[in-house]
Amino acid sequence: MIRKKPLTLFFATLAAGLAPCLGFAFDVAATRAAAEAQANKDASQLFALYKDLHEHPELGYQEKRTAALLAKEMRALGFTVTEGVGKTGIVALYKNGAGPVVLVRTDIDALPIQEETGLPYASHVKQITRTGRESFVFHGCGHDTHMATWVGTARALLAMKDRWHGTLMFIGQPAEEGGNGAKAMIDDGLFTRFPRPDFAFGLHNSADPPGVYYKPGVASSSVDDFQIVFHGRSSHGSRPNMGIDPVLMAARFAVDVQAVISREKDPAAFGVIAVGSIDSGPLGNGTPDKATVRGATRAQDTEVREKLLAGIQRTAKAEADMAGAPAPPDFDLRRGYTMIVNDAALTERTAAVFRTAFGADTHELLVPETGSEDFSEYGVAGVPSFYFRIGAYDPQRVAEAKQKGEVLPVHHSSKYLPAAQEVIRTGTQAMTLAVVNVMQTK
Repeated sequence: MIRKKPLTLFFATLAAGLAPCLGFAFDVAATRAAAEAQANKDASQLFALYKDLHEHPELGYQEKRTAALLAKEMRALGFTVTEGVGKTGIVALYKNGAGPVVLVRTDIDALPIQEETGLPYASHVKQITRTGRESFVFHGCGHDTHMATWVGTARALLAMKDRWHGTLMFIGQPAEEGGNGAKAMIDDGLFTRFPRPDFAFGLHNSADPPGVYYKPGVASSSVDDFQIVFHGRSSHGSRPNMGIDPVLMAARFAVDVQAVISREKDPAAFGVIAVGSIDSGPLGNGTPDKATVRGATRAQDTEVREKLLAGIQRTAKAEADMAGAPAPPDFDLRRGYTMIVNDAALTERTAAVFRTAFGADTHELLVPETGSEDFSEYGVAGVPSFYFRIGAYDPQRVAEAKQKGEVLPVHHSSKYLPAAQEVIRTGTQAMTLAVVNVMQTK
Protein backbone atom coordinates (compact mmCIF):
# COMPACT_ATOMS: atom_id res chain seq x y z
CA MET A 1 0.00 0.00 0.00
CA ILE A 2 1.33 3.42 -0.94
CA ARG A 3 0.56 6.80 0.56
CA LYS A 4 1.31 9.52 -1.96
CA LYS A 5 2.63 12.96 -1.01
CA PRO A 6 0.67 15.24 -3.36
CA LEU A 7 2.17 18.70 -3.90
CA THR A 8 0.77 21.21 -6.30
CA LEU A 9 3.13 23.59 -8.02
CA PHE A 10 2.26 26.16 -5.35
CA PHE A 11 3.19 23.86 -2.48
CA ALA A 12 6.32 22.67 -4.25
CA THR A 13 7.38 26.31 -4.65
CA LEU A 14 6.49 26.99 -1.03
CA ALA A 15 8.52 23.97 0.12
CA ALA A 16 11.51 25.17 -1.86
CA GLY A 17 11.15 28.61 -0.31
CA LEU A 18 11.01 27.10 3.18
CA ALA A 19 14.03 24.87 2.52
CA PRO A 20 16.40 26.86 4.76
CA CYS A 21 13.88 26.60 7.61
CA LEU A 22 13.73 22.84 7.17
CA GLY A 23 17.47 22.57 7.59
CA PHE A 24 18.50 22.47 3.92
CA ALA A 25 21.83 24.24 3.58
CA PHE A 26 21.91 23.83 -0.17
CA ASP A 27 19.69 24.70 -3.10
CA VAL A 28 17.74 21.52 -3.79
CA ALA A 29 16.29 22.69 -7.09
CA ALA A 30 19.67 23.83 -8.41
CA THR A 31 21.38 20.61 -7.31
CA ARG A 32 18.69 18.50 -8.92
CA ALA A 33 18.95 20.55 -12.12
CA ALA A 34 22.71 20.07 -12.19
CA ALA A 35 22.35 16.31 -11.62
CA GLU A 36 19.69 16.08 -14.33
CA ALA A 37 21.84 18.03 -16.78
CA GLN A 38 24.78 15.72 -16.15
CA ALA A 39 22.58 12.62 -16.44
CA ASN A 40 21.21 13.90 -19.75
CA LYS A 41 24.73 14.62 -20.97
CA ASP A 42 25.82 11.09 -20.05
CA ALA A 43 22.56 9.39 -21.09
CA SER A 44 23.86 7.63 -24.19
CA GLN A 45 27.00 6.38 -22.43
CA LEU A 46 25.06 5.20 -19.38
CA PHE A 47 22.50 3.39 -21.54
CA ALA A 48 25.31 1.74 -23.50
CA LEU A 49 26.83 0.61 -20.19
CA TYR A 50 23.44 -0.73 -19.09
CA LYS A 51 23.02 -2.71 -22.34
CA ASP A 52 26.52 -4.17 -22.00
CA LEU A 53 25.82 -5.26 -18.42
CA HIS A 54 22.41 -6.60 -19.39
CA GLU A 55 23.85 -8.71 -22.20
CA HIS A 56 26.70 -10.08 -20.04
CA PRO A 57 25.22 -10.89 -16.61
CA GLU A 58 27.11 -12.93 -14.02
CA LEU A 59 26.00 -14.89 -10.96
CA GLY A 60 27.08 -14.10 -7.41
CA TYR A 61 30.84 -14.37 -6.79
CA GLN A 62 31.38 -14.91 -10.52
CA GLU A 63 31.09 -11.22 -11.46
CA LYS A 64 34.67 -10.86 -12.68
CA ARG A 65 33.86 -9.15 -16.00
CA THR A 66 31.24 -6.94 -14.35
CA ALA A 67 33.56 -5.84 -11.54
CA ALA A 68 36.41 -5.13 -13.98
CA LEU A 69 34.10 -3.03 -16.15
CA LEU A 70 32.88 -0.98 -13.18
CA ALA A 71 36.42 -0.59 -11.83
CA LYS A 72 37.53 0.77 -15.20
CA GLU A 73 34.68 3.29 -15.22
CA MET A 74 35.53 4.54 -11.72
CA ARG A 75 39.26 4.77 -12.33
CA ALA A 76 38.56 6.88 -15.40
CA LEU A 77 36.70 9.31 -13.14
CA GLY A 78 39.65 9.57 -10.76
CA PHE A 79 38.54 7.17 -8.02
CA THR A 80 41.07 4.97 -6.24
CA VAL A 81 39.73 1.45 -6.81
CA THR A 82 40.38 -1.79 -4.94
CA GLU A 83 39.13 -4.99 -6.53
CA GLY A 84 38.53 -8.44 -5.03
CA VAL A 85 36.91 -7.24 -1.78
CA GLY A 86 34.55 -9.96 -0.56
CA LYS A 87 35.74 -12.16 -3.44
CA THR A 88 34.48 -10.10 -6.40
CA GLY A 89 33.42 -6.78 -4.88
CA ILE A 90 35.02 -3.42 -5.57
CA VAL A 91 35.60 -0.33 -3.42
CA ALA A 92 36.10 3.05 -5.13
CA LEU A 93 37.19 6.06 -3.04
CA TYR A 94 37.26 9.74 -3.96
CA LYS A 95 38.38 12.33 -1.40
CA ASN A 96 37.24 15.93 -1.79
CA GLY A 97 38.49 17.67 1.34
CA ALA A 98 37.45 17.18 4.94
CA GLY A 99 33.96 15.91 5.63
CA PRO A 100 31.86 12.79 6.12
CA VAL A 101 32.48 9.45 4.44
CA VAL A 102 29.41 8.42 2.43
CA LEU A 103 28.89 4.88 1.14
CA VAL A 104 26.89 4.41 -2.07
CA ARG A 105 26.24 0.77 -2.87
CA THR A 106 25.23 -1.04 -6.02
CA ASP A 107 24.60 -4.76 -6.30
CA ILE A 108 26.29 -6.36 -9.30
CA ASP A 109 25.04 -9.97 -9.57
CA ALA A 110 22.32 -11.55 -11.71
CA LEU A 111 19.95 -14.52 -11.43
CA PRO A 112 19.91 -18.11 -12.76
CA ILE A 113 16.94 -17.43 -15.05
CA GLN A 114 16.52 -17.69 -18.82
CA GLU A 115 15.59 -14.28 -20.21
CA GLU A 116 12.36 -14.02 -22.23
CA THR A 117 12.15 -10.26 -22.87
CA GLY A 118 12.84 -10.42 -26.60
CA LEU A 119 15.39 -7.60 -26.40
CA PRO A 120 18.00 -7.40 -29.18
CA TYR A 121 20.63 -7.32 -26.42
CA ALA A 122 19.07 -10.13 -24.36
CA SER A 123 21.35 -12.37 -22.35
CA HIS A 124 22.36 -15.78 -23.67
CA VAL A 125 24.96 -16.33 -20.95
CA LYS A 126 25.17 -19.62 -19.08
CA GLN A 127 27.02 -20.26 -15.81
CA ILE A 128 27.22 -22.90 -13.08
CA THR A 129 25.02 -22.11 -10.09
CA ARG A 130 25.85 -22.64 -6.41
CA THR A 131 24.04 -26.00 -6.60
CA GLY A 132 26.35 -27.16 -9.38
CA ARG A 133 23.82 -26.93 -12.21
CA GLU A 134 24.28 -25.04 -15.47
CA SER A 135 21.76 -22.29 -15.98
CA PHE A 136 21.02 -19.33 -18.17
CA VAL A 137 21.76 -16.02 -16.43
CA PHE A 138 19.62 -12.87 -16.53
CA HIS A 139 19.49 -9.52 -14.76
CA GLY A 140 15.91 -10.30 -13.78
CA CYS A 141 16.07 -8.02 -10.75
CA GLY A 142 17.35 -4.96 -12.59
CA HIS A 143 20.81 -4.76 -11.03
CA ASP A 144 22.07 -3.63 -14.44
CA THR A 145 20.03 -0.43 -14.01
CA HIS A 146 21.50 0.00 -10.52
CA MET A 147 25.07 -0.18 -11.80
CA ALA A 148 24.45 2.36 -14.56
CA THR A 149 22.78 4.64 -12.00
CA TRP A 150 25.76 4.18 -9.66
CA VAL A 151 28.18 5.29 -12.37
CA GLY A 152 25.83 8.13 -13.33
CA THR A 153 25.75 9.33 -9.73
CA ALA A 154 29.55 9.28 -9.51
CA ARG A 155 29.77 11.36 -12.69
CA ALA A 156 27.18 13.85 -11.41
CA LEU A 157 28.89 14.26 -8.05
CA LEU A 158 32.28 14.87 -9.60
CA ALA A 159 30.74 17.46 -11.92
CA MET A 160 29.59 19.43 -8.86
CA LYS A 161 32.54 19.05 -6.50
CA ASP A 162 32.05 22.62 -5.29
CA ARG A 163 28.76 21.59 -3.64
CA TRP A 164 30.14 18.96 -1.25
CA HIS A 165 33.14 18.02 0.90
CA GLY A 166 34.19 14.64 2.21
CA THR A 167 34.95 11.16 0.90
CA LEU A 168 32.83 9.17 -1.53
CA MET A 169 32.91 5.42 -0.93
CA PHE A 170 31.28 3.74 -3.90
CA ILE A 171 31.04 -0.04 -3.50
CA GLY A 172 30.10 -2.65 -6.10
CA GLN A 173 28.74 -5.49 -3.99
CA PRO A 174 28.61 -9.09 -5.21
CA ALA A 175 26.11 -11.83 -4.45
CA GLU A 176 23.09 -9.89 -3.23
CA GLU A 177 20.82 -12.63 -4.59
CA GLY A 178 21.09 -14.98 -1.64
CA GLY A 179 24.87 -15.04 -1.43
CA ASN A 180 25.44 -12.72 1.55
CA GLY A 181 27.73 -10.48 -0.49
CA ALA A 182 27.41 -7.52 1.89
CA LYS A 183 28.60 -9.64 4.81
CA ALA A 184 31.42 -11.02 2.67
CA MET A 185 32.67 -7.50 2.00
CA ILE A 186 32.35 -6.49 5.64
CA ASP A 187 34.17 -9.66 6.76
CA ASP A 188 36.90 -8.85 4.24
CA GLY A 189 37.61 -5.55 5.96
CA LEU A 190 35.22 -3.12 4.27
CA PHE A 191 35.12 -0.97 7.43
CA THR A 192 38.69 -1.60 8.61
CA ARG A 193 40.79 -1.59 5.44
CA PHE A 194 38.84 1.43 4.20
CA PRO A 195 37.35 4.49 5.94
CA ARG A 196 34.31 3.67 8.03
CA PRO A 197 31.31 5.46 6.48
CA ASP A 198 29.19 7.97 8.35
CA PHE A 199 26.18 7.27 6.11
CA ALA A 200 25.16 4.56 3.64
CA PHE A 201 22.73 4.80 0.73
CA GLY A 202 21.25 2.12 -1.51
CA LEU A 203 18.47 2.02 -4.08
CA HIS A 204 16.46 -0.53 -6.03
CA ASN A 205 14.20 -0.34 -9.05
CA SER A 206 10.58 -1.28 -8.32
CA ALA A 207 7.69 -2.51 -10.48
CA ASP A 208 5.80 0.75 -9.95
CA PRO A 209 5.14 3.89 -12.01
CA PRO A 210 7.96 6.46 -12.12
CA GLY A 211 8.84 8.19 -8.87
CA VAL A 212 10.81 7.83 -5.66
CA TYR A 213 9.48 5.44 -3.01
CA TYR A 214 10.69 5.08 0.59
CA LYS A 215 9.62 3.56 3.90
CA PRO A 216 10.66 4.96 7.29
CA GLY A 217 11.85 2.40 9.82
CA VAL A 218 11.56 -1.26 8.83
CA ALA A 219 11.64 -1.24 5.02
CA SER A 220 11.95 -4.92 4.04
CA SER A 221 11.52 -8.46 5.30
CA SER A 222 13.98 -10.88 6.79
CA VAL A 223 14.64 -14.11 4.93
CA ASP A 224 15.91 -17.46 6.24
CA ASP A 225 16.36 -20.59 4.13
CA PHE A 226 15.68 -24.08 5.39
CA GLN A 227 16.32 -27.61 4.16
CA ILE A 228 14.81 -30.62 5.89
CA VAL A 229 15.61 -34.24 5.05
CA PHE A 230 12.93 -36.73 6.11
CA HIS A 231 14.17 -40.32 6.50
CA GLY A 232 12.08 -43.34 5.58
CA ARG A 233 12.51 -46.98 4.57
CA SER A 234 12.46 -47.86 0.89
CA SER A 235 10.16 -50.48 -0.57
CA HIS A 236 8.48 -51.53 -3.82
CA GLY A 237 5.45 -49.54 -4.93
CA SER A 238 3.30 -52.67 -4.80
CA ARG A 239 4.18 -53.28 -1.16
CA PRO A 240 4.05 -49.89 0.59
CA ASN A 241 3.42 -51.62 3.91
CA MET A 242 7.02 -52.81 3.86
CA GLY A 243 8.37 -49.26 3.82
CA ILE A 244 8.06 -45.98 5.67
CA ASP A 245 7.22 -43.19 3.23
CA PRO A 246 9.22 -39.94 3.61
CA VAL A 247 7.28 -38.36 0.73
CA LEU A 248 4.13 -38.43 2.85
CA MET A 249 6.07 -36.84 5.71
CA ALA A 250 7.27 -34.09 3.40
CA ALA A 251 3.80 -33.55 1.91
CA ARG A 252 2.13 -33.40 5.33
CA PHE A 253 4.82 -31.02 6.54
CA ALA A 254 4.24 -28.66 3.59
CA VAL A 255 0.56 -28.41 4.58
CA ASP A 256 0.75 -28.60 8.37
CA VAL A 257 3.54 -26.04 8.77
CA GLN A 258 1.15 -23.37 7.48
CA ALA A 259 -0.68 -23.67 10.81
CA VAL A 260 2.26 -21.80 12.34
CA ILE A 261 1.18 -18.85 10.18
CA SER A 262 -2.58 -19.18 10.70
CA ARG A 263 -2.69 -20.29 14.36
CA GLU A 264 0.50 -19.21 16.14
CA LYS A 265 1.48 -15.88 14.62
CA ASP A 266 -0.37 -12.64 15.35
CA PRO A 267 -2.77 -12.28 12.37
CA ALA A 268 -1.76 -8.64 12.01
CA ALA A 269 1.94 -9.44 11.73
CA PHE A 270 3.53 -10.29 8.38
CA GLY A 271 5.01 -13.75 8.03
CA VAL A 272 5.51 -16.30 5.25
CA ILE A 273 6.65 -19.92 5.18
CA ALA A 274 7.20 -20.91 1.57
CA VAL A 275 7.92 -24.53 0.62
CA GLY A 276 9.50 -24.34 -2.80
CA SER A 277 10.81 -27.85 -3.42
CA ILE A 278 10.19 -31.48 -2.42
CA ASP A 279 12.77 -33.84 -3.90
CA SER A 280 12.69 -37.60 -3.37
CA GLY A 281 14.52 -38.76 -6.46
CA PRO A 282 13.43 -39.99 -9.91
CA LEU A 283 11.77 -43.31 -8.96
CA GLY A 284 8.00 -43.28 -9.43
CA ASN A 285 7.12 -46.90 -8.54
CA GLY A 286 8.47 -47.19 -5.07
CA THR A 287 9.00 -45.68 -1.64
CA PRO A 288 12.31 -43.80 -1.37
CA ASP A 289 14.69 -43.72 1.57
CA LYS A 290 14.48 -39.96 1.99
CA ALA A 291 12.72 -36.81 0.84
CA THR A 292 14.26 -33.34 0.96
CA VAL A 293 12.16 -30.22 1.53
CA ARG A 294 13.53 -26.77 0.76
CA GLY A 295 11.92 -23.43 1.51
CA ALA A 296 12.24 -20.03 3.10
CA THR A 297 10.64 -17.86 5.74
CA ARG A 298 10.07 -14.11 5.72
CA ALA A 299 9.13 -11.77 8.54
CA GLN A 300 9.21 -8.09 9.43
CA ASP A 301 9.59 -8.55 13.16
CA THR A 302 12.25 -10.40 15.18
CA GLU A 303 9.72 -12.21 17.38
CA VAL A 304 7.77 -13.48 14.37
CA ARG A 305 10.99 -14.52 12.67
CA GLU A 306 12.00 -16.73 15.60
CA LYS A 307 8.48 -18.16 15.95
CA LEU A 308 8.49 -19.30 12.32
CA LEU A 309 11.87 -21.01 12.59
CA ALA A 310 10.89 -22.79 15.82
CA GLY A 311 7.57 -23.86 14.31
CA ILE A 312 9.27 -25.37 11.26
CA GLN A 313 11.52 -27.59 13.37
CA ARG A 314 8.74 -28.63 15.73
CA THR A 315 6.35 -29.50 12.87
CA ALA A 316 8.98 -31.51 10.98
CA LYS A 317 9.87 -33.53 14.07
CA ALA A 318 6.18 -34.22 14.74
CA GLU A 319 5.63 -35.49 11.18
CA ALA A 320 8.56 -37.88 11.49
CA ASP A 321 7.40 -39.13 14.90
CA MET A 322 3.86 -39.65 13.61
CA ALA A 323 5.14 -41.72 10.66
CA GLY A 324 7.43 -43.84 12.80
CA ALA A 325 10.48 -42.66 10.89
CA PRO A 326 13.70 -44.63 11.50
CA ALA A 327 15.57 -41.41 12.31
CA PRO A 328 14.65 -37.83 13.15
CA PRO A 329 14.74 -35.33 10.28
CA ASP A 330 17.97 -33.49 9.46
CA PHE A 331 17.71 -29.71 9.64
CA ASP A 332 19.79 -27.15 7.79
CA LEU A 333 18.47 -23.73 8.79
CA ARG A 334 20.53 -20.98 7.18
CA ARG A 335 20.13 -17.51 8.57
CA GLY A 336 19.67 -15.08 5.71
CA TYR A 337 19.14 -11.35 5.63
CA THR A 338 17.62 -9.36 8.45
CA MET A 339 15.15 -6.53 7.90
CA ILE A 340 16.37 -3.25 6.43
CA VAL A 341 15.79 -0.55 9.04
CA ASN A 342 16.09 2.96 7.65
CA ASP A 343 17.76 5.31 10.11
CA ALA A 344 15.10 7.69 11.43
CA ALA A 345 17.07 10.94 11.26
CA LEU A 346 18.63 10.15 7.88
CA THR A 347 15.23 9.14 6.48
CA GLU A 348 13.57 12.36 7.61
CA ARG A 349 16.42 14.45 6.25
CA THR A 350 16.56 12.69 2.87
CA ALA A 351 12.79 12.38 2.40
CA ALA A 352 12.40 16.13 2.93
CA VAL A 353 14.84 16.74 0.07
CA PHE A 354 13.04 14.22 -2.14
CA ARG A 355 9.67 15.86 -1.51
CA THR A 356 11.11 19.25 -2.38
CA ALA A 357 12.82 17.95 -5.52
CA PHE A 358 10.22 15.49 -6.85
CA GLY A 359 6.97 16.76 -5.33
CA ALA A 360 4.03 14.46 -6.05
CA ASP A 361 6.41 11.83 -7.45
CA THR A 362 7.66 11.16 -3.91
CA HIS A 363 5.75 8.32 -2.25
CA GLU A 364 5.96 7.19 1.36
CA LEU A 365 5.23 3.47 1.72
CA LEU A 366 2.93 2.49 4.57
CA VAL A 367 4.20 -1.09 4.86
CA PRO A 368 7.61 -2.70 4.29
CA GLU A 369 8.21 -4.58 1.07
CA THR A 370 7.88 -8.34 1.40
CA GLY A 371 11.16 -9.00 -0.40
CA SER A 372 14.54 -9.10 1.31
CA GLU A 373 17.87 -7.36 0.76
CA ASP A 374 21.33 -7.65 2.26
CA PHE A 375 21.74 -3.87 2.25
CA SER A 376 20.50 -4.46 5.81
CA GLU A 377 24.01 -5.63 6.78
CA TYR A 378 25.40 -2.08 6.67
CA GLY A 379 22.82 -0.95 9.19
CA VAL A 380 23.47 -4.01 11.35
CA ALA A 381 27.13 -2.97 11.32
CA GLY A 382 26.12 0.35 12.86
CA VAL A 383 26.17 2.65 9.82
CA PRO A 384 23.15 5.01 9.58
CA SER A 385 21.54 3.83 6.35
CA PHE A 386 18.76 4.79 3.95
CA TYR A 387 17.34 2.54 1.23
CA PHE A 388 14.81 3.72 -1.35
CA ARG A 389 13.22 2.62 -4.60
CA ILE A 390 12.84 4.07 -8.08
CA GLY A 391 9.66 3.28 -10.04
CA ALA A 392 10.58 1.35 -13.17
CA TYR A 393 7.41 1.10 -15.27
CA ASP A 394 6.25 3.58 -17.88
CA PRO A 395 2.79 4.97 -16.92
CA GLN A 396 1.40 4.15 -20.37
CA ARG A 397 2.51 0.54 -20.01
CA VAL A 398 0.85 0.37 -16.57
CA ALA A 399 -2.39 1.86 -17.95
CA GLU A 400 -2.47 -0.51 -20.94
CA ALA A 401 -1.92 -3.54 -18.73
CA LYS A 402 -4.70 -2.42 -16.38
CA GLN A 403 -7.08 -1.90 -19.31
CA LYS A 404 -6.34 -5.40 -20.62
CA GLY A 405 -6.55 -6.98 -17.17
CA GLU A 406 -2.92 -8.08 -17.40
CA VAL A 407 -0.38 -8.34 -14.61
CA LEU A 408 2.98 -6.81 -15.49
CA PRO A 409 6.07 -8.95 -14.81
CA VAL A 410 7.79 -8.31 -11.49
CA HIS A 411 11.31 -8.90 -10.22
CA HIS A 412 12.74 -12.39 -10.82
CA SER A 413 10.36 -12.97 -13.71
CA SER A 414 11.94 -14.13 -16.97
CA LYS A 415 10.08 -11.24 -18.63
CA TYR A 416 10.89 -8.46 -16.16
CA LEU A 417 11.94 -5.37 -18.09
CA PRO A 418 12.21 -2.05 -16.23
CA ALA A 419 12.27 1.24 -18.12
CA ALA A 420 16.05 1.44 -17.82
CA GLN A 421 16.51 5.00 -19.01
CA GLU A 422 13.89 6.29 -16.56
CA VAL A 423 15.44 4.38 -13.64
CA ILE A 424 18.93 5.64 -14.50
CA ARG A 425 17.80 9.24 -14.97
CA THR A 426 15.63 9.49 -11.83
CA GLY A 427 17.92 7.29 -9.76
CA THR A 428 20.95 9.41 -10.59
CA GLN A 429 19.16 12.59 -9.56
CA ALA A 430 17.77 11.11 -6.33
CA MET A 431 21.03 9.50 -5.23
CA THR A 432 23.03 12.62 -6.05
CA LEU A 433 20.66 14.73 -3.95
CA ALA A 434 20.82 12.26 -1.05
CA VAL A 435 24.63 12.33 -1.03
CA VAL A 436 25.07 16.09 -1.44
CA ASN A 437 22.52 16.60 1.35
CA VAL A 438 24.83 14.97 3.91
CA MET A 439 28.08 16.32 2.40
CA GLN A 440 27.13 19.97 2.02
CA THR A 441 29.89 22.54 1.72
CA LYS A 442 29.84 24.63 4.84
